[in-house]
Amino acid sequence: MTITDATATGAWATLNELYAGYHPDLRAAFDADPERARTFSFACADLHVDLSKNLFDAQIKDALVAVAEQMGLAERREAMFRGDRINVTENRSVLHTALRRPAGDELVVDDVEVVAEVHAVLEKIYAFADKVRDGEWVGVTGRPIETVVNIGIGGSDLGPVMVYEALKPYVLESISCRFVSNIDPTDLAEKVADLDPETTLFIVASKTFTTLETLTNARMARAWLWNALVEQGAIEDTDETRTGAVAKHFVAVSTALDKVAAFGIDPANAFGFWDWVGGRYSVDSAVGTAVAVAIGKENFADFLSGFHAVDRHFVETPFADNVPVLMGMLNVWYVDFFHAKSHAVLPYAQYLHRFAAYLQQLTMESNGKRVRTDGSPVSVDTGEVFWGEPGTNGQHAFYQLIHQGTQVIPCDFIALANTAHPVKDGDQDVHELFLANFFAQTKALAFGKTEEEVRAEGTPEAIVSARVFPGNRPTTSIMAPALTPSVVGQLIALYEHITFVQGIAWGIDSFDQWGVELGKQLAMQIAPAISKDDEALAAQDPSTRALIEYYRSQRR
Repeated sequence: MTITDATATGAWATLNELYAGYHPDLRAAFDADPERARTFSFACADLHVDLSKNLFDAQIKDALVAVAEQMGLAERREAMFRGDRINVTENRSVLHTALRRPAGDELVVDDVEVVAEVHAVLEKIYAFADKVRDGEWVGVTGRPIETVVNIGIGGSDLGPVMVYEALKPYVLESISCRFVSNIDPTDLAEKVADLDPETTLFIVASKTFTTLETLTNARMARAWLWNALVEQGAIEDTDETRTGAVAKHFVAVSTALDKVAAFGIDPANAFGFWDWVGGRYSVDSAVGTAVAVAIGKENFADFLSGFHAVDRHFVETPFADNVPVLMGMLNVWYVDFFHAKSHAVLPYAQYLHRFAAYLQQLTMESNGKRVRTDGSPVSVDTGEVFWGEPGTNGQHAFYQLIHQGTQVIPCDFIALANTAHPVKDGDQDVHELFLANFFAQTKALAFGKTEEEVRAEGTPEAIVSARVFPGNRPTTSIMAPALTPSVVGQLIALYEHITFVQGIAWGIDSFDQWGVELGKQLAMQIAPAISKDDEALAAQDPSTRALIEYYRSQRR
C-alpha cells in the first residue's frame, strides 16, 4: 500500500542520514571518479541529459529512487496512463499522454475509445489547417488568411505561444500568428493595431466558452473586426453582414457548442477536447490549433511523436536510468534537504525564450499545494519557483546571484548542437562561441574558483574574497541535435513527467488548481464596487475600499 507521507518511508530516513554526512565537493567527486560524467549521463529519446554536476552520489541516487518506489510511483504512473481518476479533487482522469498516442493504439476509458476520439479531432484540425495554409479558407471578402490571432489564457495561451516561438523556422512564410491573453485592453489593441481585418482569423480557445478573460477579449476582437470591416467598406453595417463576418473570421476550441453558436461561430468550426486534459497539459490538443496552422500537419505530427517518445521512456525505462524520475527526485532532494526555493531553466536557444514562462504554469500550478491527496497537511516543502531567460542574456543579469549568492538555485541548462542560423563572425563560428558560454557556465558553477587560484592571478589580497566562486552549484545539462518539432515535444513531455514525479513523492494532487479560483471569484464580487455600486464598495475590507476610492478619484 502506498504511503502518503514520504517522510514515513524507510528511504526518506536513509536520505536524512546521507544528507547529514554529505559535504558536496564536485571537484573531489570528479577527481575520484573519472567516469562520473559517463555514469550520470542518460539518453531520453533525442535528449542527452548530463546529471553529473548535481549534488549527489550513487548512494543518494539509490535512495532517491527508493523514495519514488516506496511512494508508489510505478503504480501511480500506470494509473495515469490507464485513465484512472487520479485527479481526486475533481474526480477526473489525467490523460494528456493519450493526446500523442499513435492512431490504432487502444485505450478504453469509461467505455470510450479515447485514442480514436483524439485522432478524429486531429484529422479535423489538420483539414482546417490545410485550408488556411492553402488559401482555401477565405475571409468575408474572399481574401486568404494571413494572420491567425489565438485568444486564450493560461494553458490556452502559454503553450501555443511558446511552441510557435520555438518552431519559427518551421512556420509557413505566408502565415503568422499572434497571441492575446491579458484582459488588459492594451494586449488586444496592440496585437491587432496593424492587422487587416479582411485577412485576420481569430481562434477563441475556451473549453467551456465562459472563461472571463478569453470571452471578454473575444468580444472585443469581434467588435474590432466589425468596426474595421465597416470602416474599410468591406461589409455593410447590418446584423446579417456582421454575423457572416464572424462565421468567416472566427473559429473555436471548445466543447460548449451552444455557446459557440451564440457567439456567432459555426459549431462545425469548433475543435473539441476533453475534461481529462488540464489546460497546462493541452498544447498537444486542439489548443495547439494555431500551431498546427503555422507549421502544418507533418510537423505537428512530428511534434506529437516527440511527446510520445518521452512517454515511452518514462513508462519503459527502469527508475535508475529514467530521466524524468531522476530529475524529479533531484528536485525533491534540493527542495526538502537543501531548502532550495527556486529553480532556473536556462535555454541557450533564443527560440526557447518563452520556455521558462511556460514551465511556470506547468510546475507551480501543479505542485504549489499544501495538502496531500488525502486532505492532510504536507509535512515537507512542496513546489519551487521556476524562472529563467535565454543565455547569454541571463549571464549579464541574474547569474551573479546563482554563482556567488547565498541561495542554492538548481539550474537546468538546455542547448542544441545545431542552429537554424549558422553564421560566422570572421573565422569564428558564432554558434560555437554561444555554446562555449553554455559549457563554461556549468563548469564555473560546479567547480568555482578557489582563494589560491584567485591569488595566483595576482589579485590584491583586499579583494580576493570577492573574486572567489564557491562552486558546488548544481546544474543539469540537456542537449539535443537541433530544435525540431519532435525535440520541442520531448522537452515539454520531459518536464510534464518531472512534475508528476515530484507530486507523487510529495503525495499531492498535481492536476487540480483550486488556488486559481479564489481570485477570480473575488474579482467578480469586487467589479460592481469599482464603478458605481457604493453598497458593494462599503462591503469591501478597508484596504481594498481605499484602493478603489483612489482609483475612482483618479479615473479620467
